[in-house]
Amino acid sequence: MPTINIQLFEGRTVEQKRAYAKALTETTVAVLGCSPSAVEIIFQDVKKSDWASGGELWSDKT
Repeated sequence: MPTINIQLFEGRTVEQKRAYAKALTETTVAVLGCSPSAVEIIFQDVKKSDWASGGELWSDKT
C-alpha cells in the first residue's frame, strides 16, 4: 500500500486538499497499478515559521 506524506504551508482549503488527494490517487493507481483504496495520503500543515530554506525562515521572506 503506498503511503504519500505531503507537507504544505498551512492555509490550503479542504477543497484544494480534496482535489489534490484525488489527483495523487489517480496518478498513483495509473503508475503503480494498485487499487485506489490502497493509496494513503497524509497532509501535514506547517507554519511558515516552522520551515526554513537556505537558512532563512519562510516567515521572514518577503
